[in-house]
Amino acid sequence: MALDFVAGCLGGCAGVIVGHPFDTIKVRLQTQDGSSPKYRGSIDCFKSIIRTEKVQGLFRGMTSPMAGVAVVNAIVFGVYGNAQKQLGDSAWAHGACGLLAGSVQSLVSSPVELAKTRLQVQGQGSSRAYSGPLDCLRQLLRAEGCRGVFRGLGSTVLRDAPAFGVYFASYEQLVRRGTGGPVHLMAAGGLAGVLSWMVSYPCDVVKSRLQVDGMTGPRRYSGFWDCAVKSYRNEGAGVFTRGLNSTLLRAFPTNAAIFTVVTWVFRAFDPSAEADLHPHPHHHHHHPAVHFDPELHLSRVAVLMDFHF
Repeated sequence: MALDFVAGCLGGCAGVIVGHPFDTIKVRLQTQDGSSPKYRGSIDCFKSIIRTEKVQGLFRGMTSPMAGVAVVNAIVFGVYGNAQKQLGDSAWAHGACGLLAGSVQSLVSSPVELAKTRLQVQGQGSSRAYSGPLDCLRQLLRAEGCRGVFRGLGSTVLRDAPAFGVYFASYEQLVRRGTGGPVHLMAAGGLAGVLSWMVSYPCDVVKSRLQVDGMTGPRRYSGFWDCAVKSYRNEGAGVFTRGLNSTLLRAFPTNAAIFTVVTWVFRAFDPSAEADLHPHPHHHHHHPAVHFDPELHLSRVAVLMDFHF
């Protein structure tokens, strides 16, 4: 169990490193003003960041999700595992466990993402408002109290509860229909990540907009629905899919990084796990719900880091 957790955290960190540049592009596109956009699309955004901020611009704000990996991993690991003991091993049970885990971990991921998002969009040099994630949260706490630190919590729950549910249910179904080999597991994780994003992406756009609201002027939105309605009215339905292509592209390289690191950790520290990493296709159904093998744990880690940050 301890090895599962360590593998999850290390895999999660690998996923953050690989996925963060895609995430930065996504956040910049989501939060730009549609009436006078700075970027024409994902490629233009990427080129602009490299040109004006160098490579480090793509990794801005990454320390926040890296710091949150262990805590969020522990919450999802605990909530999902305990719920599965009660609900069993059916597809709907995995979906329900994911929904519950997604809701609970939002309490931690919301402030983590708030700091990440603000650091990703803040200006250069003297216009930088925050020196890092802790400074960002400290300033918000001082200025707005706990409400400031948890800004966007409601939209984070609305995003993560269905997204985690869809991810776990679809991952489980995809794994059971295939060979169970490493490539199949990686593809299943990537595809499940894509499906979960398709379901939750509009909420993610609203969350990002709420979390950066007021950084460069007066606040424009009073809450989730106000932001959604105003965004739609001013920029049309397309605003809710802005940056989606960058996010979907992220799913597969991120899952590949996660899977590689998780597999490496198990092979390095637990030789008996080698067989579990190549399970027989018909054996997956018979894992008792309380047993956390590498393959099952991979699903937990992959949703955390591919979908989550």
